[in-house]
Amino acid sequence: MSLLLRTGLGYLSKVSDNLLRKNIGGICRPSKFAQHRCLTTTPQRRKKETFEITFVLENGTKYTATGKAGDNLLDVVVNNNLDIDGFGACEGTLACSTCHLIFKPEDYKRLKETPTDEELDMLDLAYGLSDTSRLGCQVYLTKELSGMEVKVPAGVNDARGTDT
Repeated sequence: MSLLLRTGLGYLSKVSDNLLRKNIGGICRPSKFAQHRCLTTTPQRRKKETFEITFVLENGTKYTATGKAGDNLLDVVVNNNLDIDGFGACEGTLACSTCHLIFKPEDYKRLKETPTDEELDMLDLAYGLSDTSRLGCQVYLTKELSGMEVKVPAGVNDARGTDT
């Protein structure tokens, strides 16, 4: 590589680093693994508020678990290692209805987001469908939902099918 080209690239690198630091320094910060060349938008870790949710099985067993704001109810079940058979088989990709939950009418009204068409299509395949049914992978925790109880239906229908 020629000296002129190396000098030009070095100059551009310094100029771009300075511009990035001045213009987006509040948004991005240098990665601790690089020497101010690589920027990351990873937010600094903040403590998130936690909320309790109770899952009620068909046999009356209750599991109370905690989750953080922004977690979906599937995350809460998985992160707390709750023993709910078959729950979340597709890992939240909207390919099954195994995380089907039934909300109390008053709790259902507190949900901020309405179900998408894709979620409604999956719910059509769920056993024990009710007017207050939602998929746990599509319901995200907020302060308003803290302390609620949700019912886990008796049967699950894994809509993904099997290739045997």
